[in-house]
Amino acid sequence: QVRLVESGGGMRQPGDSLTLSCTASGRTFANYALGWFRQSPGKEREFVASIRWGGGSIYYADSVKGRFTISRDDAKDVVYLQMNNLGPEDTAVYYCAADATADNWKDYRPYYWGQGTQVTVSS
Repeated sequence: QVRLVESGGGMRQPGDSLTLSCTASGRTFANYALGWFRQSPGKEREFVASIRWGGGSIYYADSVKGRFTISRDDAKDVVYLQMNNLGPEDTAVYYCAADATADNWKDYRPYYWGQGTQVTVSS
């Protein structure tokens, strides 16, 4: 059974940084893309970033490009999201996801999902 467990969420002030982690288990994730979506109250879940197995292809939403960095440790099946210069607009539940079919998730819904971790940015 595939399991994705996020950690690292919390409260930050505008301009702060925060790193999220997601540990995948339950199968081998070789050739799986891993990544992140987020959902704010009253809004649809939106793509944040995704990374291909091996890190050869990386994709970001325009809203986070230049501020967020996605990376993964394939030996540990962990994906990270380093978030810098956070703003109130980044407040959301952040969901980890995994998929074997596609690695660009800008217009795609991955198959496996975690339970989410809350990130709140407020002064």
